[in-house]
Amino acid sequence: MDIQSRNREGVTVLEPRGKITIGSGDVALRKAINEALDAGATQIVLNMKSTKRLDSSGIAELVASRSAAESRGAEIKLSNLPRKVENVLNITQIFSIFEILDDEDAAVASFGG
Repeated sequence: MDIQSRNREGVTVLEPRGKITIGSGDVALRKAINEALDAGATQIVLNMKSTKRLDSSGIAELVASRSAAESRGAEIKLSNLPRKVENVLNITQIFSIFEILDDEDAAVASFGG
């Protein structure tokens, strides 16, 4: 699991590449989001286009990250969901707690930056 980070118009974009699964991907996601929050990010987009798989630990980390962000006055939005990831989020009803946009451009623009 590799997570690329970039800044676009004041929005922190994190792009996980690989699997967000127990033991590595979930830890990498937590670390990347915490680093962004520690650096003062208040607008975060998780561009999921290169995410190959998401298991229950990955889902738990998404929920925990959302809570951590909210407690710091930050917001996390998701974009570019691959079909497999979208299906998992739908089945688990996690889909309803995130704002999900079709692509990174739309997600960045949605912050009104």
